[in-house]
Amino acid sequence: MDLPSPLAWLVDEAGASPGPERFLAELGRRLLADGLPLSGGTLTLSVPHPIIARRTWLWRAETGAVIEALAFAAAPQSEAGRDWLTGLGPVWEERIGPSDSPMLDWAGIDNRAGSGAFAPADADRLREVARFAAAPLAALAAREARAALLEAYLGRRSAARVQAGELARGTGETIRAALLCADLRDFTALSEVTEPHAMIATLDAWFDRVAGAVHAFGGEVLKFMGDGVLAIFPVTAGSVEADAGRGDREACEAALRAVAASRAGMAHLDQIRLAQGLAPLPFGAALHFGEILWGNIGAADRLDFTAIGPAVNLVSRLEGLCKPLGRSVLISGAVAANTATALTPLGEHTLRGIADPCAVFTLPAD
Repeated sequence: MDLPSPLAWLVDEAGASPGPERFLAELGRRLLADGLPLSGGTLTLSVPHPIIARRTWLWRAETGAVIEALAFAAAPQSEAGRDWLTGLGPVWEERIGPSDSPMLDWAGIDNRAGSGAFAPADADRLREVARFAAAPLAALAAREARAALLEAYLGRRSAARVQAGELARGTGETIRAALLCADLRDFTALSEVTEPHAMIATLDAWFDRVAGAVHAFGGEVLKFMGDGVLAIFPVTAGSVEADAGRGDREACEAALRAVAASRAGMAHLDQIRLAQGLAPLPFGAALHFGEILWGNIGAADRLDFTAIGPAVNLVSRLEGLCKPLGRSVLISGAVAANTATALTPLGEHTLRGIADPCAVFTLPAD
């Protein structure tokens, strides 16, 4: 049987939409072309994520543009999509399934019905669209939920590799990156005298400062290891031939900004802890730059994406030098050579297991 263009698209093609924003924009475009008087639309999905509770995409018929709004788990529940649509015209909404299923909302044009609502025939057409949208939206919501879970547990780059089906053990790629390795000082002694739930809260606060700074400057946390963090700032592809070192410098500058932000965040956290009668949290962090092998390693039935190579070994050993030198941040000569940031030289030092001495620097205020 012949179906209107929006319904035929929902049956034949919508399930393969690359993402919610494209789904909403294409469906809205087809509804407009089919004569529905729309001024905008929203699509809301619940997300199994430790921070984000819901994601809402907002489509404006006038421009075709789609923007995204996030609802956070710790914030009061909001109806960002409906509130936005209300400013455009009368609102029609439909939940596609049970209480945690996708929500599809549309805004009409005020002067269409005259009564501030969709005309009955238009509302009937939107209800039919919602019925046909149920299957592709269920598939889309499942994909988005899987992506959110993988990113939360594996990180963005590793999650993308898993979703792409790159699951073979022993596969990997060599990438150039600035590396950040950091951990708390005297963690074992602190954990001996701290109640477990309080210890978990302490670790969460520490990781929030470090990982938050890493992500803010374009890096990615690869590993949480006890009280330690390993993060990378990959060199982005596409540097012009005439300036081949530009990507190296950008990665190192991003890492330096992230470690400075981490240190500021920890200073603020220490103030809070002191006000609560708790001890401060000394830490050490090291930065290095080089090539790493980032790949799929592990047992036959339990795999992990991890980074290995001399650069990883060096940054780990350099972090271990923080306590003997009485510094919270140490920076290798490889990073110092790729930044215009003023650094304080600390001379060359021999690192355990590393053949050549390493030129070591620190931040001026450290």
